[in-house]
Amino acid sequence: MPFLSVLGAARTLHLLRVAAQDAEKEKETHNYLSKEEIKEKVHKYNLAVTDKLKMTLNSNGIYTGFIKVQMELCKPPQTSPNPGKLAPSSNGCMNTLHISSTNTVGEVIEALLKKFLVTESPAKFALYKRCHREDQVYACKLSDREHPLYLRLVAGPRTDTLSFVLREHEIGEWEAFSLPELQNFLRILDKEEDEQLQSLKKRYAAYRDKLEEALSEAWKPG
Repeated sequence: MPFLSVLGAARTLHLLRVAAQDAEKEKETHNYLSKEEIKEKVHKYNLAVTDKLKMTLNSNGIYTGFIKVQMELCKPPQTSPNPGKLAPSSNGCMNTLHISSTNTVGEVIEALLKKFLVTESPAKFALYKRCHREDQVYACKLSDREHPLYLRLVAGPRTDTLSFVLREHEIGEWEAFSLPELQNFLRILDKEEDEQLQSLKKRYAAYRDKLEEALSEAWKPG
């Protein structure tokens, strides 16, 4: 395998690990946040807001706020006729939604489609979170039961750290596998990565030995 391909595989593997770690961290935090912790996070979030789109915490522990969703659709969806509404297209338009912490991904998708009078089934669309880590960007499809406003709260208001994207739902080569299967793929990649690195080290060690041998011969007194 070429050296650049090895580096590319290593970067992909690293981003997969980061995505998995982020997902587990968010899942654990969501399960164990107390009302006081939510109150503190909402307060810190509002202090960091620069566009006036603050969150509001209710006495029952439910909070409301805004998320921005970028539309990245390959083709214009089917819409009901209405001259006053424009359907989202592939131009990357950004939409702002006011939602609750109880709203799920599925409900957010339905709200977006309803806003633009889209008649196609919500099952044809998926909501992704786009994250930035170490000068790399990766997108992770959210499950229908996740809560986007909670993800927004944990990440903070900066969209260059976390943003949401609506795309047409397509089953990709990785999405067809279960989590244990994907973890097994990571172990295989780890093994192959180590084998490739060891092979490269041996190859360049052999080149170095030959070069040192040639230099030694060249410097021998005639």
